[in-house]
Amino acid sequence: MSDDEAPDDVAVEDDAPKGHNRQPIVSVLGHVDHGKTSVLDMVRSIGTERQASVMDREAGGITQHIGATEVPADVLNDTCSAMLGGKAFKSPGLLFIDTPGHHSFASLRNRGGSVADIAVLVVDVMEGLQPQTIESIQILKETRTPFVIAGNKVDRLHGWQVERGRSFIESFHRQRDDVKALFEDRYWKLMGQFSEHGFNLERYDKIKDFRQSVALVPMSAKEGEGLQDLLAVTVGLAERFLEDRLTDTLGPAQGTVLEMRDEVGMGKTVDVILYRGRLSVGDSIMLAGQDGPFKTHIKGLKRPQGMSEMRDAGKRWVNFDDVDAACGVKIVAPNLEATIAGTTLHLANTPEQEAEAEVALREEWRAIFDAMPVMCSKCSEIMPRRAFLEHRRERSCRGAEEERSGVVIKADTVGGLEALAFELHQRGVPVRQATVGPVNKKDILMAQSAADPLQKIILGFSTKANTNDVAQALESDDSEVKFIAGPIIYHIMDAFETWMEDTKKALEEELREALVYPGRVLYLKDHTFRAKGPAIVGMRVLGGRVHVGQRLMKLDGTPVGQIKSLRTRASEDVMEAMQGDEVAVAVQGPTVGRHIEELDEFYVDVPERHVKRLKKADLSPVEEEILDEIVALHRKDNHFWGR
Repeated sequence: MSDDEAPDDVAVEDDAPKGHNRQPIVSVLGHVDHGKTSVLDMVRSIGTERQASVMDREAGGITQHIGATEVPADVLNDTCSAMLGGKAFKSPGLLFIDTPGHHSFASLRNRGGSVADIAVLVVDVMEGLQPQTIESIQILKETRTPFVIAGNKVDRLHGWQVERGRSFIESFHRQRDDVKALFEDRYWKLMGQFSEHGFNLERYDKIKDFRQSVALVPMSAKEGEGLQDLLAVTVGLAERFLEDRLTDTLGPAQGTVLEMRDEVGMGKTVDVILYRGRLSVGDSIMLAGQDGPFKTHIKGLKRPQGMSEMRDAGKRWVNFDDVDAACGVKIVAPNLEATIAGTTLHLANTPEQEAEAEVALREEWRAIFDAMPVMCSKCSEIMPRRAFLEHRRERSCRGAEEERSGVVIKADTVGGLEALAFELHQRGVPVRQATVGPVNKKDILMAQSAADPLQKIILGFSTKANTNDVAQALESDDSEVKFIAGPIIYHIMDAFETWMEDTKKALEEELREALVYPGRVLYLKDHTFRAKGPAIVGMRVLGGRVHVGQRLMKLDGTPVGQIKSLRTRASEDVMEAMQGDEVAVAVQGPTVGRHIEELDEFYVDVPERHVKRLKKADLSPVEEEILDEIVALHRKDNHFWGR
């Protein structure tokens, strides 16, 4: 890695006091299915007989929340003892952050990348750089975070012999020459891909200057082969190049808010990575909310038991009176529901601390607020809020989203809401309300009031109804609101798209029943059954359709009468006849021989007010042609008819 890409070290005077040596914060990034969570599962299984699989418990095998896992120094030293040669790490451990790789979780990846001291970028050696890998590289560039490449899935190379827990160097020496050649081929391809993005990639054991090259550690997360290499390189780089940063722990506590959650039995909580100072129960803290900075107090500090991680701890939480950086901690406090994920937590026990926090958070909040996307209802353009006022002034546009436009979305975390909003934006669907927590009666009322029937829906990511009454209201057959929820976001979106299609079809069918659709019929020769009162004659539908209650007119526009009934050749009464059908038609009004004759053709007379609606309806080509003929006929007398 070049000097330009190394992180800014925090300057500390020689005679200034320094804090304790905290553990490095390691962010794990990469493309979906490349093995990020598998790497951490293997880390958590160190020293145990069974791999602790968070991935198996994570819905769909894809990480959809940020997780944090602490690995203590004794575990690291035991695992890497063969590589350390009797030495030990200075660090008290490693704090891993696992971030989602699915493209809709970009904001979560940004938060994970920005808080990290060092990163592990997981790349499938068989697939190389993929879209989310490249996006992760950009995040690391922007945040100037040093990183190590975990070249995962070497076990998929044809002929590669894997041994659990073995180092990569030992493994590579034991492979056949043809297998080594396959590996070298993949290695050179990866080097070329990283070179395109401005990085010099080298296998970690061949690097002479770690500031000039990015280290590649080949491994198999499935079997743990190369894991000790990855841990040793990661800790070694952090200790070597980030010493000042890892000892800068004095001063008022600061941390990054990863998620705001609604936890059963706890209420609203925030998951925080504390990177400086100490927090204690009873401390006052300041956070950034939807309306700006706000102050609250800590009622509880909880950390996962053992080597569990934050999103998967279940009931395995341990209460602490105080915690020190660096660590992942769940904070229980009042009034957290408006907290903005990705912002900074500040200790605010004294007026001075509160004043400093207010200034920092106000600046942070303003930057976030200005960058929030807004959709102009007049031209449907989406832009940062800071550009919105100028846009309205230039375009004479007024207002943001329509008051009653958009769907309601719910999630158990802010990150989940952002992911749902991203997916809906990709599909051009506006969001009217987005809140964290279970679905409540207000959400149902909000969805019911949507003007568009296709927006009378609540989408829930990893959340459900807050009471049995709400659940019953959503599940009722006569519910006006559709509720789609689940733990896998792309399943939710698939179900949403299916519902949209089905609802559109149902609405079109309802529209067909209410609209008078265009049709053209022929009075068949020798098919006069009654001359008048009403006239009953045989007709064939030449195009479109005819329906009981509709009116007929001649091809010159002369009114004929109203259809009272339709009967098939099998003497069955029907409400509608389609193109090709032959039916006996009872028409009130005309007299055969005086007003109508055999072989006459008639149009279904479409009301003028229906024309615009018909133009938007899903007409067949024949129906469109007949409608155009009817419109042209009426416009001979009235040029603006049906416009």
